[in-house]
Amino acid sequence: MADNEALPTVSPEEYAGLARAIEAEVGKVIVGQDALVRTVVTCLLAEGHALLEGVPGLGKTMLLKALSDAVDLPFSRVQFTPDLMPADIVGTQVLEEDEHGHKTFRFRPGPVFASFVLADEVNRATPKTQSALLEAMQERAVTAGGATRPLPRPFLVMATQNPLEMEGTYPLPEAQLDRFLLKAWVPFPSADDLVTVLERTTGTHSVALERVADARTLMAMIDLTRRVPVASHVMRHAVDLVVATHPDAESAPEPVRRYVRFGASPRGAQALVLAGKVSALLDGRPNVSIADIRGVALAALRHRMVVGYEATADGISPEHLVSSLLEHVPEPTAGMRGAS
Repeated sequence: MADNEALPTVSPEEYAGLARAIEAEVGKVIVGQDALVRTVVTCLLAEGHALLEGVPGLGKTMLLKALSDAVDLPFSRVQFTPDLMPADIVGTQVLEEDEHGHKTFRFRPGPVFASFVLADEVNRATPKTQSALLEAMQERAVTAGGATRPLPRPFLVMATQNPLEMEGTYPLPEAQLDRFLLKAWVPFPSADDLVTVLERTTGTHSVALERVADARTLMAMIDLTRRVPVASHVMRHAVDLVVATHPDAESAPEPVRRYVRFGASPRGAQALVLAGKVSALLDGRPNVSIADIRGVALAALRHRMVVGYEATADGISPEHLVSSLLEHVPEPTAGMRGAS
């Protein structure tokens, strides 16, 4: 949509209702993954990006496709492989000849020029190709053929990683991990949910999704997300949590001091606040609470702490480290500068 196009007005109540409608439509095809759907929708409404990790076959591709159908926006999928080139993602210049024999170069856009981009098994591509996503994710534009071209808005990259087959993979660099607003683990469905999946996918019944929003409505919701006020003590608590991820900070808990080499960057605090704003609005509230910040802490911080080999040897997970943060950094009360 055009940047100068007037946006409709969306109230907090309408925001929550539209978000529930989007989640309900996605839920028609994604069974038993309510928390995962909420994480991806949160990234969309905060205009961030999502990183999903889980074994193959759990519906990660279908999730983003269903989301694109629910809001009637274009979707593209890029299967990352070791031989994938940057031009395969952003596009390239092609030489064309018209009916008069005149030859000109024309830019042919790559799959990144879609509102929803699935980067499937992103850790299978080389670092050079992975870096092609960096400008797109951060700047929402790509530079190719000597020109910078804006990407459509809203714009969401959902990348997936397969934790099982690690041979031939290239771990994502911290600079790219930091550009994902939230990271979610895709759990294996329960037995009852798996029965429902089989009933829906092995018969003749097909689900038709309804469009419940469009680009202008989503941009209005994103604008409302940005305008949600945050009290100073809530903002400070988000900062306290990020500071405590650094092993040399006085407020760092013992597990962080022992296992973490580098803590979260300022983007971690931005992720806490933006995701907290979405959480408040989805709950029908026009202001952010401490509970909102702490509720999104795991998804916002789990991929932003660089751990040493001791953590792997001792079986220390990111979930354990974030839990220690939440236990060690107390909840402040209104008017406090922050946790001590």
